[in-house]
Amino acid sequence: MAVCEVCFRHCDIKEGALGACNARGCKNGKVVAVNYGRVTALALDPIEKKPLSRFCPGSKILSYGSYGCNLFCPFCQNYDISRTDGSEFEPEDKITPESLAGIADKFRDKGNIGVAYTYNEPLVSYEFVRDTAKLVHDMGMKNILVSNGTASLPVLEEILPYIDAMNIDIKSMSADTYKNVLKGDLTMTKAFIERAVKDCHVELTMLIVPGMNDSEDEMRELADWISGLEGGSKIPLHISRFFPRYKMTDRPATDVDVIYKLADIARDKLKFVYTGNC
Repeated sequence: MAVCEVCFRHCDIKEGALGACNARGCKNGKVVAVNYGRVTALALDPIEKKPLSRFCPGSKILSYGSYGCNLFCPFCQNYDISRTDGSEFEPEDKITPESLAGIADKFRDKGNIGVAYTYNEPLVSYEFVRDTAKLVHDMGMKNILVSNGTASLPVLEEILPYIDAMNIDIKSMSADTYKNVLKGDLTMTKAFIERAVKDCHVELTMLIVPGMNDSEDEMRELADWISGLEGGSKIPLHISRFFPRYKMTDRPATDVDVIYKLADIARDKLKFVYTGNC
């Protein structure tokens, strides 16, 4: 048995078993990323799709995804890879850090500037992010992390020197929502963001779910908090529209007018506010 230190759960993982994220296991008494280099998605995306609006606009980024996640969002858009244990994917669907960095290099003539670690939660296999990102930097290319921010500060410190930009989801300003709906920890996510903005280009995203985080008061609280971070009012915020998905099909898509209203509220404190899925 070994204890995983990646997130607040500190899973006690028995030999041969998996933690809550389905991506970290115990082998020979040590915690390892069992999804290390396991590929479920690989695509050349516009950087705006991450979403990043104020980092190398107009460029492309090679986006790599594996499987596993340490949150349990009932509205997850990528639940088919985030909530699986990987057993339905072929074991040989693997890639080394050297190979991924090499593919990124080959796509430079297509406008590619580097690698984005995305689709599932990349920090459940932060070792692969770290190992690949070092090589990508050595090639003079960029690394982008798309994360839920549910990771310890030691994990962040280990990868931060190699990450050029992040988009971090902040799903609510309610600790109860994080705990009871997402099975997460708001304090950990806020601490992750507070540290990241000091040494990295960070953009934040909130998906607006009807009845969960769509109040004007919650948006004011979010904008106030962001404006107090290092970088303050210049930190970009993406406000995105929810569509019924996964286990949350009991409510309609977010009204577009609600998204625009919340964006206007956020603009009272923030300079760069973007609306998505509208």
